[in-house]
Amino acid sequence: MDKKIIPNQQIAEFGSWRSPITSELIVKETIGLSELKLEKDDIYWIELRPSEGARNVIVRLSPDGKLTDLTPLPFNARTRVHEYGGGAFVVKDRIVYFSNFSDQRIYRQYPDSQPRPITPDKGFYYADGVIDSFRNRMICVREDHSNPRKGVVNGLVSLELDKTGPGEVIAFGKDFYSSPAISPDGLSLCWLSWNHPNMPWDGTELWVGKLKDNGTVESAQRIAGGPAESIFQPQWSPDNVLYFVSDKTGWWNLYCRENNSNKALFEMQAEFGKPQWIFGMATYAFQSEKRIICAYTRRGRWHLAALDTLTNKLSTIKTPYTQISQVKILPGKIVFIAGSPVEPASVVRLDLNSYNIEVLRRSTTIRIEQGYLSIPEEIEFPTGKNLKAHAFFYKPRNQDYHGPDNKLPPLIVKSHGGPTAAASTALSLEIQYWTSRGFAIVDVNYQGSTGYGRLYRQRLNGQWGVVDVDDCLNVSRYLVNKKEVDKDRLAIKGGSAGGYTTLCALTFHDLFKAGASYYGISDLEMLVKDTHKFESRYLDRLLGPYPQKRHIYYQRSPIHFIDRLSCPLIIFQGLEDKIVPPNQAELIYQALLKKGVPVAYLAFKGEQHGFRHSENIKRSLDAELYFYSKIFGFTTADSL
Repeated sequence: MDKKIIPNQQIAEFGSWRSPITSELIVKETIGLSELKLEKDDIYWIELRPSEGARNVIVRLSPDGKLTDLTPLPFNARTRVHEYGGGAFVVKDRIVYFSNFSDQRIYRQYPDSQPRPITPDKGFYYADGVIDSFRNRMICVREDHSNPRKGVVNGLVSLELDKTGPGEVIAFGKDFYSSPAISPDGLSLCWLSWNHPNMPWDGTELWVGKLKDNGTVESAQRIAGGPAESIFQPQWSPDNVLYFVSDKTGWWNLYCRENNSNKALFEMQAEFGKPQWIFGMATYAFQSEKRIICAYTRRGRWHLAALDTLTNKLSTIKTPYTQISQVKILPGKIVFIAGSPVEPASVVRLDLNSYNIEVLRRSTTIRIEQGYLSIPEEIEFPTGKNLKAHAFFYKPRNQDYHGPDNKLPPLIVKSHGGPTAAASTALSLEIQYWTSRGFAIVDVNYQGSTGYGRLYRQRLNGQWGVVDVDDCLNVSRYLVNKKEVDKDRLAIKGGSAGGYTTLCALTFHDLFKAGASYYGISDLEMLVKDTHKFESRYLDRLLGPYPQKRHIYYQRSPIHFIDRLSCPLIIFQGLEDKIVPPNQAELIYQALLKKGVPVAYLAFKGEQHGFRHSENIKRSLDAELYFYSKIFGFTTADSL
């Protein structure tokens, strides 16, 4: 490990460095930013506010620069369609229509007025709405939970905006629907649908139909996609041409529908799409009929570009950002959510003439001196079957400290959730919490992660709990061999699917010396039996169909092999978690306690699958640091 010594730095044990990035600072001044929408000259987005009990608030930025909270207490703009939500609101003429979390009804909110429901309180969930101005309707995805005997039924519905009702079904028969979009002339509707056992990144179908005067659809036909082709973000150009993203070639690239055939606009080994865990994602928008502003990712980093559809020429737009999403267009300007290793996720506006960038809203008001920030290094490392995998490596960094000359830092291996997700390069204060105290972090884009093409995603098929774990083990060995980290102080952590990878690594292998499981999955059979509809067949590809492959579910479930688990572990669990019941965490805790292995268990009332309340996020960070200090033998600078 190369050490750059700065004058006046103190020598101190790794892990014991005093950092300005405290847990209290992180939760006090940090919000989530999502669902960017434009309506005339106004810009809207949703803010997740942990300090307000994890409430989601719709915010409007007016042309005069005024920020206005639109969602009054106790409303919470969050939908439960697919359980992960997204697409929770839509705006027309400054009238906001949003899904409210507590009852899942759609509410209409006029300017300066209280929200009023326009759908019944009868077990219907709504998401991904689009306003049909020609017919005074909203077309959206509806999830029908009203009849338990029928199970959850998904479809597209058309809602009359001046009446109250559940909506008229206009597309049905598939297991899932998303992304309805109306052509500018109001004559056509497109949408995506797919069936079990596919997830939307496995295979989706793109449909187009004619909209009738009464808001229903006729003459619908599938024009792209299938069980082995994933379509993302169908969208109409200003001149009524349909565009979409497809991974037909193995990479999510842009296409258009022209003369009854689908034409690739610019083929490249990069991803213009994302896994559709949530509704409402957007990676491109139209500056004009023949010019698209788009974002794509290559080797884990996002880029902004302009695509001329006449010449099919792609021109890079230089920005300081490495993480880009929610690309939208105003006249002469791009608005998007972006972050970089030194800038947190922010709503930004870029002028297409001067290319000046204006930050409209940061996810955190904290400004950290760069001397305390670790910049991620992209690494490619050897793994099983002579293949390569990817990760981002963060070295310890704190301008006030360096470690002892004869020692190397402890390593925390971070395994992301999903597992079909990807590590972000945007500034994460939670990662910097660790690196500024003297830890090294490696954020692993193990095989199965998105951003590296379809084949890389598919390497996890049938191999969940094996390939992802091997990649976490092999990146640790890689960094040990490069003398970047201490081989005797290796830890692994993750949440949800990342927690499953963590528990597998600790149960079936003995490389790591400590671990932290955040609502980690430990019983795969319980998961497949009890999970929600969206994920109920996900494991068909990751493990194999159930119950035919029940033996695999058993063999890869850490809960059945607790006797092999002898590594110090700290467990974090939400008591309202429906995906990973608390009893799984409690069984592991009791087993380790009985064996005399160092173990800690923190359970949080009111938390589900993922922590949203500021006090619980703070307590988790501090508890994890305290736990490592006891296992790895250092004294924290923080009073915990």
